[in-house]
Amino acid sequence: MNKKASIFLVGPMGAGKTTVGKRLGETLALEFIDSDHEIELRTGVDIPYIFEKEGEPGFRRREKAVIADLTLRSGIVLATGGGSVLDPDNRQCLAGRGFVVYLHASVDQQLARTARSDNRPLLKNSANRREVLETLFSQRDPLYREIADLVLDTDERSAKALVKEIQDRLADPDS
Repeated sequence: MNKKASIFLVGPMGAGKTTVGKRLGETLALEFIDSDHEIELRTGVDIPYIFEKEGEPGFRRREKAVIADLTLRSGIVLATGGGSVLDPDNRQCLAGRGFVVYLHASVDQQLARTARSDNRPLLKNSANRREVLETLFSQRDPLYREIADLVLDTDERSAKALVKEIQDRLADPDS
């Protein structure tokens, strides 16, 4: 892989983008950035607070600016928020400026991985988390696939195995 190339991880909440991204960055000696964390750094408040004060549209505006900025950097591993693909400009930035890996996770896997998390605004006040995740999945899965250079199923797989598969694919793009 070209040292200047960047890798962008997309997928639903609970797919392991941050965990895989950190490990992939270490393995490839690339800077790891989480777009949600970057939004929090730039605003000085957490994502749930932004959702509370500005709603999802306000958060998405901030996310769009961060994605546009971060995808201009070279040699990074970027974990994006699950909804970042909703914006066509974000999809264009991601697909046009780096290697996009879609970390696919089933709704069951997402439920298990987000069960103890209270900082997921789209799930926070939901009486039926499964229904919310299924709706989000049906809306977003085609968008993730549209821009993905590589789709990896994360169910029952370790971050280490996923990083190895990404590495192998980067080393041999024709595989």
